[in-house]
Amino acid sequence: MAGHTGLAGSAILRRLNHERYENLICYTHNELDLIDQAATKAMFKLERPEIVVLAAAKVGGIAANNTFPSDFLYINLAIQNSVINAAVETGVQTLLFLGSSCIYPRNCLQPIKEEYLLSGPLEETNRAYAVAKIAGAELCWSANKQHGCRYLAVMPANMYGPHDNYDSTHSHVIPGLIRRIHEAKLNGDKKVSIWGTGEPRREFLYSDDLADACLFLLTNLDNLSSRLYSKDKPPLVNIGVGQDLTIHELSNIICGVVGFRGKLVFDTTKPDGTQRKLLDVSKMNGFGWKAKWSLTEGINNSYKDFLHRYGTQ
Repeated sequence: MAGHTGLAGSAILRRLNHERYENLICYTHNELDLIDQAATKAMFKLERPEIVVLAAAKVGGIAANNTFPSDFLYINLAIQNSVINAAVETGVQTLLFLGSSCIYPRNCLQPIKEEYLLSGPLEETNRAYAVAKIAGAELCWSANKQHGCRYLAVMPANMYGPHDNYDSTHSHVIPGLIRRIHEAKLNGDKKVSIWGTGEPRREFLYSDDLADACLFLLTNLDNLSSRLYSKDKPPLVNIGVGQDLTIHELSNIICGVVGFRGKLVFDTTKPDGTQRKLLDVSKMNGFGWKAKWSLTEGINNSYKDFLHRYGTQ
């Protein structure tokens, strides 16, 4: 598994351990820099994995993507190229690549179907990251067509959960709001500032639901192959809950979980990003899988994780 210490990867690893899977191959960044193609290929030749889960990536929210677009493009392309190429060259037949819902056009129809990929312009605030993830999905599709592999690209909705990045500036929306609202409560602030108008709608997927979906796909790959792979369509699968809410509504939920009773102030000088990103999850639902965690339950668990990791009450 590549990226087992991150938000998505750690959830998948927890699930694999819970199901008592053995012979799991996990290297930390200090042990293996996935950007290093030679070192990555050497590891593949040594370990000879049968299945690869590619969850390693440089990720962040609007602020991080706006500030470091070159890093987001280069690092993610380098990781994907290194891992997928090593998998192909060492004969790995099954690979699961984690992308992102930001690969889809900014203004495409809602809910977003897998076939809407490349049907319009991307959102400018995360264009570099989206281009990298689109390239990763294309590389998986190309490996399938040229080498007869079964590489799959899953596109989750906005994820959150334990082991998230809670940086107040460079994190995704839920962990960033948890930190800022928690700190406002501790400081006795009467208000907290939030980027944008609060009007954009987002869909949020708890990381344990993503892990469950990934394991479902991997364990049912033989039965689902005819519905997952095609020469005419990329091997994309949306993973989500099929429901969204506004950032304002989300902020109110987090205030309730944290216990902050102050005022929310929306800074309209900051960008909103895409106005809506609701995934069409009918393909996964048709396979027999649905998300289980409610947003409030997931945010409660995320807040407990934040308090545990940062030692604040």
